[in-house]
Amino acid sequence: MNKTIFQLAITALRRQKTRAILTMVAISIGIAAVVVMSAAGKGLEKMVISELDVFGPNTIEIEVKVPSVKKTSSENAMGLSTGITITTLKDRDIDSVRQHPNIEYANGSVMGQESVSYGGQIKKVVLMGHGWEQALIDDVKFASGRFFTKEEEESLNSVAVLGNAVKQKMFGDDEAIGKTIYVKGKPFKVVGVMAKRGAAFFFDIDNMVTLPTKTMQKKLLGINYVMYIMAKMKDRTQAKQTAVELTEIIRANHGITDPDKDDFAVNTMEEAKAILKTIIGALTLLLIALVCISLVVGGVGIMNIMYVSVAERKFEIGLRKSVGARRQDILWQFLDEAVILTTGGGVLGIVLGALLAFVIYIVAISYGFKWSYILPFSSILLSLGFSAFIGILFGVYPAKKAASLNPIEALRRE
Repeated sequence: MNKTIFQLAITALRRQKTRAILTMVAISIGIAAVVVMSAAGKGLEKMVISELDVFGPNTIEIEVKVPSVKKTSSENAMGLSTGITITTLKDRDIDSVRQHPNIEYANGSVMGQESVSYGGQIKKVVLMGHGWEQALIDDVKFASGRFFTKEEEESLNSVAVLGNAVKQKMFGDDEAIGKTIYVKGKPFKVVGVMAKRGAAFFFDIDNMVTLPTKTMQKKLLGINYVMYIMAKMKDRTQAKQTAVELTEIIRANHGITDPDKDDFAVNTMEEAKAILKTIIGALTLLLIALVCISLVVGGVGIMNIMYVSVAERKFEIGLRKSVGARRQDILWQFLDEAVILTTGGGVLGIVLGALLAFVIYIVAISYGFKWSYILPFSSILLSLGFSAFIGILFGVYPAKKAASLNPIEALRRE
């Protein structure tokens, strides 16, 4: 291949501007999707990890799990998300965790969704049921008021802590402390308003109402179990050993002798980070793989277009061969055209993908998510490399077809 052949390829594409532009746009859509998926995956990963960092490395979590499946498996995630309810985490487990020598605080939590009303206003909010120790584990900050006390939780007091946005929507600039809101028709006294915090794990904390776990269990949900337990360790260097010991303690509480039958999972924050990174990475790769399949389909379209181009330009090919063009010159020209189309589409797709990723970043920030705009250099290289590969893979056969044309036959047919 030489400069002259490359220039001939450019000239040929310029003569078919509309076809070339449409082909590049088709490729660019797939490449843009690859870039967006990569950027979104990295942005999501950084956001989730930063949210875990809020809890600190000395935090440990016990969550429910579908028995007989791995805690990191898709079966566990799908089972819990589609309605399987595990009801075995009880107060006994919270007390057992709390009594461990390396645990400073432990708290059981539940969650639900309900309408909250005040002064004729009705708002649909996420309800979080936390134990009184949650404020110490999570280092909750307040705009006004306080968190509920141990005595209030033990006495099943109807008290509530409002997220900042809930307070603004229902009370505006008026004082909320001491006022009574109604949850599921039951009165709750407001004792605290949280400082603005934003979104965490796809939940807008500012739009939540927090109640004592036991109050929410007995008065609203009618249950006697928790959905997860959060604990704060005294010595984080003993995290792995603490997790092992807590696992054995809860197994004993649940009468489990076979680890494969565990209906719970104990995770340190480092384990949680690793699990989430693995899940997000796997999902990102899966989506990119699906997009790459669509790019391969697009490559078939490139091959068809190049076949049409060869058929339309037989006279040109025959004429060039008759004046001395070699077989390899023709092959390189048509192969260049295919690669220029796909690589040009790749560059356009990278630019488009970067812009779409930035739009996602702006939207996520506007909704309170701590999103980051990250454009992985590896995704840019992958996009360029894959687009060039598609051009070579699906352009080589039409190029060979053009190169093998008999010049006399090509000129005669014209």
